[in-house]
Amino acid sequence: MTSSSVNRVLGKPVDRIDGRLKVTGAAPYPTDVSFPNMAHAALVQSTIAAGTIRTIDAAAALALPGVLTVITHETAPPLAEGPMTPLGPAPRYPLKDNRIVHHGQHVAVVVAETPEQAREAVRLVRVEYEQSAPVLGITTPEARVTLNPYGMDVRRGDVAAALASADIVYDESFHMAPETNNPIGLFATLARWEGGRLLLHDSNQWPTLTRFVLATVFSVPETDVRVLVRHLGGGFGAGLRAWPHVVLTVLAARIVDRPVKLVLTRPQMFNSIGHRPECVQRLRIGATREGRLVAIDHEGSTTSGAEETNFEPVTMATPAVYDCPNVATHDRLVALNIPNPGAMRAPGHVQGNFAIESAMDELSYRVGIDPLELRLLNYAEVDLPTGNDWSSNALRECYRVGADRFGWSARNPAVRSMRDGDWLIGYGMAGVTFGWYASPCKARVSISRDGTARARSTSTDIGTGTYTITAQILAELLGLEVDQVHVELGDSDLPPAPQSGGSGLAVSLAGALADGASKLLRAFLDIVGSDSPLHGRQPGEVTASHGRIHLTDDPALGETYTEILARNNLDELGADGEKIPNPKAESTGVSPNEGGSGTSSHTSVRGMTPAGPFAAQFIEVRIHEELRVMRIARVVSVVDAGQVLNEKTARSQVAGAVVMALGMAHLEETAFDPTTGRITNATLGDYLIPVSADIPDLDVVFVGEPDRFNPLGVKGVGEVGVVGVPPAIANAVYHATGKRLRSLPITIEKLL
Repeated sequence: MTSSSVNRVLGKPVDRIDGRLKVTGAAPYPTDVSFPNMAHAALVQSTIAAGTIRTIDAAAALALPGVLTVITHETAPPLAEGPMTPLGPAPRYPLKDNRIVHHGQHVAVVVAETPEQAREAVRLVRVEYEQSAPVLGITTPEARVTLNPYGMDVRRGDVAAALASADIVYDESFHMAPETNNPIGLFATLARWEGGRLLLHDSNQWPTLTRFVLATVFSVPETDVRVLVRHLGGGFGAGLRAWPHVVLTVLAARIVDRPVKLVLTRPQMFNSIGHRPECVQRLRIGATREGRLVAIDHEGSTTSGAEETNFEPVTMATPAVYDCPNVATHDRLVALNIPNPGAMRAPGHVQGNFAIESAMDELSYRVGIDPLELRLLNYAEVDLPTGNDWSSNALRECYRVGADRFGWSARNPAVRSMRDGDWLIGYGMAGVTFGWYASPCKARVSISRDGTARARSTSTDIGTGTYTITAQILAELLGLEVDQVHVELGDSDLPPAPQSGGSGLAVSLAGALADGASKLLRAFLDIVGSDSPLHGRQPGEVTASHGRIHLTDDPALGETYTEILARNNLDELGADGEKIPNPKAESTGVSPNEGGSGTSSHTSVRGMTPAGPFAAQFIEVRIHEELRVMRIARVVSVVDAGQVLNEKTARSQVAGAVVMALGMAHLEETAFDPTTGRITNATLGDYLIPVSADIPDLDVVFVGEPDRFNPLGVKGVGEVGVVGVPPAIANAVYHATGKRLRSLPITIEKLL
C-alpha cells in the first residue's frame, strides 16, 4: 500500500482530539471515578526511618462512626511476594511484617464511609516503635553498596594507560540532589472486586505491568485483573511501578467486600511514588593538547531504598557520546533508609549528561577551543560500542541550527566579558545523545460500515498526546481524516502495549499500527469479489485515500471501505497489528519484524544501530553582579526526533521538558532530614518548582529526517528535551561569573 499524499496528516499540528474533554472537565481521571457503595481509604505512615513496630493500637480509630476497618501487619492476610519486573523487583509490600525501612512507610490503612472519617481515624491510630539508627547519607560508610548493579559497566580499550599518557587529565566530581516528580494530578486508586475479578482505576503509566504485579501478589490469573487509565494528570515516570498504596487499596477492597478509593495527599506523593535519586559522580577525561579525547572514566553512584532497587545507570550513554577509543564506566547503587526512588523523566541520562557536558565545557577552556568546536572535534560519526552506522543522526545539524538561531557567534569567549548594566551575561550549550528504546506492542485496528476507523491499545496517554498521534497515524495509513478515527487507550483488556515511558511508546505503537493497517488493507483486498476493480490486486499496487482503496496508477479504479463492507454484509473488518523490536537483529541487517507477525516495507541496512533522538541546547543566563540573582533569559532547543508525528504536541513535549529541567537546574531539591529521614519540604509551598514568571523565551526546532529503522521513521521525543538543560545552564553560569558549579541545584547561596 502506498499513500497518495505523503505526510498528509503526519507531522501536522493537529489539535488534541481529547482537548475538549479536558478543558470542559469531562475527561475521567482516576480521582474522578466513583462507584456506588464506595468506601474510602487513608494511610497511616511511620514517623521513623528504621526499626520495628513494637505495638499498634487501632481501638480509638475503630470506635469512630463510619470506620469499617483498620488493616495492619497484625491483621492483614498473607500475600504472595511481588514479582521481578523490567524495572527490578516489585516494591516491598509494607504490611508483611513489623519492620520499618523508611520514614513515611505505610504501616496501616484505614477504611471508612467517607474520606473525612478515614483521615480522622488515621490520627487516632497509635504506633510505638523500636527505633534503629537509619542509614541516610549517600557517602555514609555504613551504607550497603552494590557495584555494577545492572550488569552494564563498560570497558573499551586501556583507560588507565591512556590517562597516564594524556597531555591533559580532567578529574572532577559532581553532585545532583534528589528531586520529586510532582505531577499535578494526585495519584488515586479505586479497586472493586467482582467475584474473583478485580477492576482497578489507577494513576499509572503501565497498565499491563500493574495487572501483572497485582495478579501475582493476589494469586489470581492476569485475565481476572482489569486496569483502567483513561487519562492521567501527569506522571513523568512516577506511574511506572505498582506502588504499595495500590496493593493496599486492592487488599482493602477485598477485606471490606466493597469498592475502595484511595487518593494520596500531596505530602504522600513525595514518599509514596518514587523520586529522582541523589547522585554523585566522578569523571576523569584524558585529552591531547589539541582537545581530542583519548580516555573517559566515568563512575556514578545513585541511592536506592534499603531493600529495593531502582534501575538507573547514570553512565549508560557515556560510551556512545563522543569519539574516544578508551572508555570505562562504573555504576554503584547505595542502599539507604529512604523511600524507594523511581524513574523521573530521562532517568540516568540527565545525570550522566550533566557530568559529561559540564566536563566538555571545562575542557574547552583548558585547551582554548570554543565549546561547540570541541564537541565537533570529538563528534561520534558512528555508534562507537558497535562500530555500526546510526539509523539516523542529525546531531551536527542540531549544533549548526542551534548556534545560528541562538546567535552563538556573538559570544565573547572570555569569562565575565558580557554584561548588561549590573547583570552578567553568560552563554552555555550542551549536546544530547539519547538512547533508543522500544518494546513489543500490539494494537487492533478496524473500519466500520459508517466509514470510521478504530484503534485499540492498552497504552496510556499521560498528557503527551498519544490519543492524537494514534488517530493521526491510522488516518495517514488508511487514507482517512483524523476525525474519522476513534481511539481507545488505557485498558489492560485491550491489546497489550508497553509503558508510556522511556521515549519508546510512540515508536512501539506506531509499528503496531502500521502492521495492523497493512493487514487490514490486505483483508479488504481478500474479500473483494471478481466484479471489483481491486480483485486480485496486491497491497503494493493500491493506495488508500479519501476513505477508499484505489489503484495507484489509476485512481479512478477503486472502492470505498463502506462499499466493500456493505457488499460483504459486514458491519466491521479488523486486524491485529504487532511490533516485536529486535535491536540485535536489526542492527545487523535482519528485517525489523522478523520473528514477529508484522510486515513492513522497511529495508534494514546492514551494520545499522537504531538511533534515539539527538539534541543541542543553547542557553543565556543573566546573573546580578551584587545580588547574585539568576535569571534564565532564553533557551534554544534543537531536536532530531526523526519523523515528528504532531508538530504541536512534540513542541509541547520539548518545551515542558525544558521547564522541568529549569527546576532541576536551579530550584528543585527534595530535602531529607539528615537525622530522621523525614522529607522536610513535602508540599508545593516548600518545594520550589518553576512558575510562569520563571519561564524564559523557549525556542524549539526540529531537524533531521525520518529514521531508517522503522516504517514511519519515528524516534522518541518525550525526554530528550530535559537532558541538556542543566549542563548548559551550569556552563552559562561559568561564562558569566567564572564560578564553576558542579552541584545541582544552582542556588543563590552557591552563586554568592
